[in-house]
Amino acid sequence: MRKFESPYTTDWFAISLRWLTLFGLLLSLSLAERLSLSLAWALALLALWNTILTVLATLNARMHFHRQTALAVDILLTGIFFWHQGGVTGSAAWAGILPILTASVYFEMLGALFAASIIAALELLYIHFRIPSQPFVQGGIFAAGTLLLGALFGYLGHQLISRFRERRQKILEAQAQRQKIKRDRLRAIYELTSTMTATLSYRRVLEAALDLAFTALNPESEEIDDRLVSAVMLFKGNRLVIKSARRFTNADMRVILPGNEGILGKTISDGESVLTQNVGYDPELGRIVALRSCTSAYCLPLRTGFSVYGVLLFAHPDTDYFTDDRREILEIISRQAVIAIQNARLYQDLAEEKERMIEVQEEARKKLARDLHDGPTQSISAIAMRINITRRLLQKDPSAADAELVKIEDLAHRTTKEIRHMLFTLRPLVLESQGLKAALEAMATKMKETFNQNVVIDVDEKLVEQLEMGKQGVIFFIAEEAVNNARKHAKAETIRVRLRSLEQGLVLLEIQDNGVGFDVSAVTESYDQRGSLGMINLQERTELVNGLLHIESAPGKGTNVQVFIPLTEDAADRLHHGKV
Repeated sequence: MRKFESPYTTDWFAISLRWLTLFGLLLSLSLAERLSLSLAWALALLALWNTILTVLATLNARMHFHRQTALAVDILLTGIFFWHQGGVTGSAAWAGILPILTASVYFEMLGALFAASIIAALELLYIHFRIPSQPFVQGGIFAAGTLLLGALFGYLGHQLISRFRERRQKILEAQAQRQKIKRDRLRAIYELTSTMTATLSYRRVLEAALDLAFTALNPESEEIDDRLVSAVMLFKGNRLVIKSARRFTNADMRVILPGNEGILGKTISDGESVLTQNVGYDPELGRIVALRSCTSAYCLPLRTGFSVYGVLLFAHPDTDYFTDDRREILEIISRQAVIAIQNARLYQDLAEEKERMIEVQEEARKKLARDLHDGPTQSISAIAMRINITRRLLQKDPSAADAELVKIEDLAHRTTKEIRHMLFTLRPLVLESQGLKAALEAMATKMKETFNQNVVIDVDEKLVEQLEMGKQGVIFFIAEEAVNNARKHAKAETIRVRLRSLEQGLVLLEIQDNGVGFDVSAVTESYDQRGSLGMINLQERTELVNGLLHIESAPGKGTNVQVFIPLTEDAADRLHHGKV
């Protein structure tokens, strides 16, 4: 027994003819009132045999030598029935047509003639043994009629099976054509997706996405349809701008859309692809001239997680153009486009970060140069001048020279402290060896020794143990920058640095002073015109730990710099989505 994936049409056709013939035999015997037990068992065997074949066809199963076996059993059971119902003189003398029909379906002309020959031989034998009074010529007429029926049904069977074969061949060709189209589309997707993900150019990514869509929707085996309109729209601020398009006019390329209504608004708000058949009446897309000739449109979001980059838009004049297969292809393209855009943006961010680091390093060099010029350089110049004065005093007034030497020594000590403080802020070795709390306390000590500035440190040691060394370093430099800004500008008696746990997974760093304070909004608005980068440094370093910077101050009321630092992804999500 063998099983197949699909049923055989010829099996079902033969089974149907067999049931029809059995019904005709039963009807003939009933009308002639010759249906008896001696004939019923033969019909029952034929019905049982056809039931078995029906079950096998339902299971898509076949016996070994299935056709030959089916024909042989049909001939045997039909011959038994033919003989017992009265042969050529019986009311069901035409029973011999059953194996002829089966043979014509399975073996066409040759099979039908073979079955007809056996039935004709059976008719001659019956006449010879049961009706010896009948002329042999009359028996020959019966046999000739049977052979003619065999030839007729053989011809009809050949025509029928030829039609079946032609139909099956067309189905196979159609399936092969569909498979070829799928292969061509998959090949196009693979090749163009490889190109799209390999490039780090933003413009090339967008162009490749549209080329990929056109090629995938128009494989080589299909007629090229150049009526497809497509575009990539990306957010610039809170509005959509057209970055790349196909068949858009120059005026269309300059259109800026809010993305709040119609198909664009629904796609962006729901984060799901949207299909429409009346794009011409869309409240936003109706402004685009290239879409006025289109009826259907398919809009796909370019998003990953909570980040929405924009949308992919495809439109076509044909209402039913965007079939399930085409929409599935466009979904694949949109997902690949998001990955490519992410890669391009990451590369762009890395390039910008590299430039920013260069700027930061340049600014650090300038700051160091300013600090050296304003501090140690001036002090060393003063020391040189005082040494010159002292040298002259040694000749004129030795006692005054001694007092001047004391002042020179004091100035040299202060200069040494300033240089050491600068070295400490550039690279606090105590941070690497003893941790954040020790580094902040050392910074406070040096502030007191060098600038006579009181700095109070309040740090939770258990909390520091939860922080990785890289994050401790960023927190130290944030605190050092804020304390240094307060020392220079606040004129505060005391600066307090506190690090504490705010809630589960969230840390709060506060730098408070009781100085003169300032107007935060006024300073922020005019900050690009200022030479100082203190607040920018605080903001950039806060972003390094995925934190949030908040500054509270007012003239005459001091300043409170707050830096919220998440320790887990859940805390970061709560912090940046206003759930804290």
